[in-house]
Amino acid sequence: MSRKSIPYTSSPLLASRTPVWRSKLVVAAAAVGFTALAARAVHIQVLANDFYQRQGEVRFARTLELPANRGRIIDRNGMILASSVPAPSIWAIPEDVPRDDPAALKQLAKLLDMPLASLKRKLEDEDKTFVWLKRQVDESVGKQIHALGIKGIYQRKEYRREHPEGEATAHVVGFTNIEDKGQEGIELAFDDQLAGRAGSRRVIKDRLGRVVESVGEQVPPVDGKDIQLSIDSKIQFFAYQKLKEAVTANKAKAGSVVVIDAITGEVLAMANYPSFSPDDRRGLTGEQLRNRALTDVFEPGSTMKPITVAMALEAHRVTPQTLIETGPGRFSIGGFTIRDTHDYGTLTVEGVIQKSSNVGALKIAQKMSPHEMWNTYTALGYGQKPQLQFPGTVTGRLRPWKTWKPVEQATMAYGYGLSASLFQMAHSYTAFAHDGALIPATILKSPEPATGIPVFSAQNAAAVRKMLQMAAGPGGTGQRAQTIGYSVGGKSGTAHKQVGKGYATNKYRSWFTGMAPIDKPRIVVAVMIDEPSAGKYYGGEVAAPVFSETVQQTLRLMGVTPDMAVKPQIVTAVEESL
Repeated sequence: MSRKSIPYTSSPLLASRTPVWRSKLVVAAAAVGFTALAARAVHIQVLANDFYQRQGEVRFARTLELPANRGRIIDRNGMILASSVPAPSIWAIPEDVPRDDPAALKQLAKLLDMPLASLKRKLEDEDKTFVWLKRQVDESVGKQIHALGIKGIYQRKEYRREHPEGEATAHVVGFTNIEDKGQEGIELAFDDQLAGRAGSRRVIKDRLGRVVESVGEQVPPVDGKDIQLSIDSKIQFFAYQKLKEAVTANKAKAGSVVVIDAITGEVLAMANYPSFSPDDRRGLTGEQLRNRALTDVFEPGSTMKPITVAMALEAHRVTPQTLIETGPGRFSIGGFTIRDTHDYGTLTVEGVIQKSSNVGALKIAQKMSPHEMWNTYTALGYGQKPQLQFPGTVTGRLRPWKTWKPVEQATMAYGYGLSASLFQMAHSYTAFAHDGALIPATILKSPEPATGIPVFSAQNAAAVRKMLQMAAGPGGTGQRAQTIGYSVGGKSGTAHKQVGKGYATNKYRSWFTGMAPIDKPRIVVAVMIDEPSAGKYYGGEVAAPVFSETVQQTLRLMGVTPDMAVKPQIVTAVEESL
């Protein structure tokens, strides 16, 4: 059947007229569409440009921190006590790390010193775009990891602190945390100066974290400043070693040593045992961490007797030859009986210090008012926080003089009823070593002679030094403090430890504080041994030997000329057989 062909041009549809409203509607719709698109473009490109710029930057732009090199901590002679070394940190984009190469992952785990299972757990972390694998590895390890060429494994440039002197200077230098922020010691006290200021670099990264373009100006880092301490690393190491030996030999709980330059006020050594390694703090305890020389306070005991005598001399209540009756070796006051170890009978004021008489000291104190004694104690720094640029210093305890009872005034004369740190004790003795003036102490190198605050006259300071020499000489309680070639003076102390509201009968703190050479002192040394339990506990027995060895080595290192004749000690074979 044939169809009738109809020409297209003669189609009835074309012949019908299109309504005008329809064409206008189409044109209007197109116009509205183009207007909407234009408005949207204006909104994105002009009105909300900042928002979209931020969103783009969040996805692709990054600010890379350029870490500053932390400043060094050096001793007075320029020896390094703490410095920073490159230690790259390893991180990963877990979703990009291939799992089809177990040999490479096994080698990576070995270099990171972790079990393969632990590495896999890290790579299966919920965050698929970033995970730390290990912070601050050795630089050589970082190079080996880079050589593996594992996709998705990256490194960040960081620094790690190293401490060449280790345990000997740990309590002084302190340490930083994983973010290189000071946490203890000098690292904390001078963190702002040591840290410097980090720089920055603005970059564009691709999805894989690779830098594809740098944008903006680079801000270079400003490295931290070096801090030079007054500490002498050789003196510090020697003092630490002798302290460690004494604590171990006497089966003690702990110990501390402080060495102060009697002319400049510089702290030449501040050692504590037990100590710790700043480079490996795993298992670190508070017992190891405490800088006991500054944080632990105790009743100073007999080391306060020279101060009691000095204030009485200054008040013109006694002279060095004033006679004090100490017999029969005990004295009752306020319902308490105060005793000496022996009945010394009548002693001069010098003899009270030489024999360390409690009765003699309290009778000298009774010649003064509580207010006079309190003024001298505070002038010497007791009951006040030491003005030392070091964290953790403590105040100690010195109650207001108006609250003192007669028995308390008596016991303070020989070191009970007030408390102080070993550093405070050592610092107060600089008044005797520096012709009666208490000099400011510093942990930073300051070779200029210090200007002190007068507390005693030079004459009375010299008189007390003579008494300290007697106390450390024949007939005194600190004979084991003697050294070869140098004259010394000092006072031993032994006190029962406080337990609750009372005193333990078998727990002691033993110490010795003194100076050398005695006529023109160059150093003040204080030693404390906590809870010696090997049979000896008197300060003259357990602390004085550490004082002796520390003094001799320190003065030699300082180049101080011996002030005493050194007799050759030659032992012949015949003498050895006798």
